[in-house]
Amino acid sequence: MSDNPLISIQNLSVEFKTEAGIVRAVNDISFSVDKGITSSIVGESGSGKSVTALSVMGLISSPPGMVTGGKIFFHTHAGQQDLLQLPENKMRRLRGNEIGMIFQEPMTSLNPVFTCGNQITEVIRQHNDVSKKTAKELCLDLFREVKLPRPYDVLRSYPHQLSGGQKQRVMIAMAISCQPSLLIADEPTTALDVTVQKDILNLLRDLQQKYGMGILFITHDLGVVVDITEEVIVMYRGEIVESGKVSSVFHHPKHPYTKGLLACRPPLDKRPSKLLTVKDFFESEENAESLLSEENIFLKEKERIAYHEEIYSKPPILKTEDLSTWFPLKKNILGRARGYVKAVDAVNLEVFPGETLGLVGESGCGKTTLGRTILRLIEQNAGSIIYKGKDITNINGQELRALRKRIQIIFQDPYSSLNPRLTIGYAIGEPLVVHGISSGKKDKEDRILRLLEQVGLDPDHAGRYPHELSGGQRQRACIARALAVNPEFIVCDESVSALDVSVQAQVLNLLNKLKQELSLTYIFISHDLSVVKYMSDRMAVMQNGKIVEIGDADNIYSDPKTEYTKNLIRAIPGTNN
Repeated sequence: MSDNPLISIQNLSVEFKTEAGIVRAVNDISFSVDKGITSSIVGESGSGKSVTALSVMGLISSPPGMVTGGKIFFHTHAGQQDLLQLPENKMRRLRGNEIGMIFQEPMTSLNPVFTCGNQITEVIRQHNDVSKKTAKELCLDLFREVKLPRPYDVLRSYPHQLSGGQKQRVMIAMAISCQPSLLIADEPTTALDVTVQKDILNLLRDLQQKYGMGILFITHDLGVVVDITEEVIVMYRGEIVESGKVSSVFHHPKHPYTKGLLACRPPLDKRPSKLLTVKDFFESEENAESLLSEENIFLKEKERIAYHEEIYSKPPILKTEDLSTWFPLKKNILGRARGYVKAVDAVNLEVFPGETLGLVGESGCGKTTLGRTILRLIEQNAGSIIYKGKDITNINGQELRALRKRIQIIFQDPYSSLNPRLTIGYAIGEPLVVHGISSGKKDKEDRILRLLEQVGLDPDHAGRYPHELSGGQRQRACIARALAVNPEFIVCDESVSALDVSVQAQVLNLLNKLKQELSLTYIFISHDLSVVKYMSDRMAVMQNGKIVEIGDADNIYSDPKTEYTKNLIRAIPGTNN
């Protein structure tokens, strides 16, 4: 514990009552955050890090949650207060005024029926005796401070009209509107582009220096915190397993869990044949560490060259020629578009059988639209798509349905791409029925069980609903559903961006394993260049609907040609670029 903490948590325990019994989400943890210092809590989903933050804010709802022990001392100029003993009316005054919080998902944290300006002026007036006009002026000042473009437009905009990074800046403006002493940032960069993520981290650092705030930064990714944090606390299953100066924990981790979290991120200077996971370190820490040091776990350059010679000696399995997909802007009174957004603009690509072609770029660059246009889920405006020598641009009906068996997609969010009312087994079995692949009920059930086994799920998962599975398990179920029709080509659309780094490593390993076993071809779409580099043979960099750079993945990383690609590389967490 620090001698001069802003907030000190002592022996905190939090329990939740569930159908399966009592779950202890936080178990007797103690730590402190100093004034003007950033401390980070790092851990996977379920580690207890967000529950800890909600306990500080007094937002654990009872039932089902309950703080069962401990003290949370908040130190201000007025003295020391135990937040757990404050009545709700006093705690409400502290929230926003002395303690601000940036929540993980800005879209669900902002009210969709009120403008962004309305929501922030309301917070300002709730904690300060000012007029509407003054609150509006303060709101505009905050928008300028968090570097929002066109502050007056944002003031009148609704949350859905802003990008993810802009919404997060609005949340930061709201959190600092009363200049709190403590700012809690709960996964503020999850699922954001790496460049936007870097901008948000730099913004938080600048605001901290200006206001002298203490920041409690919560994340699942150790790489994110290395450049902005002084102290780090690693949580696992409700307990603190390691803590200390970030440089010490990052470079000399002691606990197997911390070592596993660090090993999960794809390294940029090497190309492992398999990513290590947290599970590897818990099963055998000695074996996992020896694998990290053994040369044979890395793909040899000779092997890679030989593999590429084999791939690229064949004709491409898919080719696009001047492919363009445009979306109309606002229409005039006659219903004609006033202009178009060129989401995909005259793109020429070749994908070879057995290849993983990585597609990387920021949100809005057109990469997802390109993937869905290739799959004929979005109709193109111009150009053509050639699959195995056949133009599939205008096929329909039975011919298009037959194509769906050969080309599949794994979506970004497994939860929203699975029907919450259907069991996992039904979701995986549905394509078998639609495409007439199974020959009866018994054959379908056998196929479903084989698919579950193939993606590392247990047979009993077939009877569960999506909400009963973890994020990684849901993504495995989506992979099984894509494999059900025996495809040869799969578009992986941001298929790991919303997952914990350890779960992400498991899914990446699974995709590579399936690629080898089933001779699959991938287009792998992501905003994270480190993940794309690890997965890909070649990499295409996309900006404003166009391919601005394409070539060998390692070569693009080591010698990028465009400033845009260089910025993507600089934004990779933990690179200190």
